Amino acid sequence: MKNIIFFLGLFILFNFSCKTDKKQKEITPKEVVPSIPEKIAYASGFKNWEKVKEIQFSFNVDRDTSHFERKWIWNTRKNKVTRIIKSDTVSYKRNTLDSISTKINGGFINDKFWLLAPFNLVWDSKNYTYTHSESSISPLAKEELQKLTIVYGNKGGYTPGDAYDFYFDQGYKIKEWVFRKGNQEEPSMTTTWEDYLIEHGIHIAKMHKKEGDNFKLYFTDLKILVD
Repeated sequence: MKNIIFFLGLFILFNFSCKTDKKQKEITPKEVVPSIPEKIAYASGFKNWEKVKEIQFSFNVDRDTSHFERKWIWNTRKNKVTRIIKSDTVSYKRNTLDSISTKINGGFINDKFWLLAPFNLVWDSKNYTYTHSESSISPLAKEELQKLTIVYGNKGGYTPGDAYDFYFDQGYKIKEWVFRKGNQEEPSMTTTWEDYLIEHGIHIAKMHKKEGDNFKLYFTDLKILVD
């Protein structure tokens, strides 16, 4: 009789344990796996962007003997932008654009995209489609890397229909990229991503070069202000 009671107790305990485990498994939320674009953004410190209240940078292009430069100050809290070219300073708010500031903002969009392209993969996620290859040979270094291709929609924005090929390593760090205007097959521009700076957890490639060409696009006077 004691043995029957003993085994009955084990049976009840076992069933209770199974039901409890099953219940716990049912209420455990599913793990959200980041997309490839998100992984690239997170590897560049995207989660630290919420702390940024202002970012300053100078956008520079050297081609042969010519030099072009413009400085930007972006107050991310007020979404206010200031552009400085030599002695000319213009400020505007991005949510109240007029015909003049719309033109200036086009330059800001371009320069900001070069500076923060990994973050734009999240900000613009609803505006493009993408494909991913786990193994692809990069066009410049001829290195085996992963490749992400994004193609923007044909409506809206300053450059609708354009495509970008990002070549990145196993740590989701961008090493090269290709810009293809209008999603044409031939590259419009191919450059390196190098000389990375890490400030407040945000990774920025300060230098971009083209192969066999006296051209470089780079950033100076970079300053990130956080809360």
